[in-house]
Amino acid sequence: MAMRKFESEIKGLKVKEVPDHVKPMLSTNYLKNEFQRWLDNYHAKYIQTNSIDLPYCVCFGGMAFSYMVALPEERCHLKHQEHAKEHGGH
Repeated sequence: MAMRKFESEIKGLKVKEVPDHVKPMLSTNYLKNEFQRWLDNYHAKYIQTNSIDLPYCVCFGGMAFSYMVALPEERCHLKHQEHAKEHGGH
């Protein structure tokens, strides 16, 4: 969502105008204000409403991410196990 907003903001700019548009966004005050705004929105949307949506997203997202990270190693182990069965290894 934030990337779409940023993209729409810089879409009409010329390449030389982009750094002048981006520099204020990288200041510490701007970042502090944006983070505070995000915290306020988070508090209003999830904490005050006692919503369980975000913990579900975090749990299921973390589970999917860990599965995807471990998948290549598990596939390697399975290939090694199959190779060992084919060639009489243990």
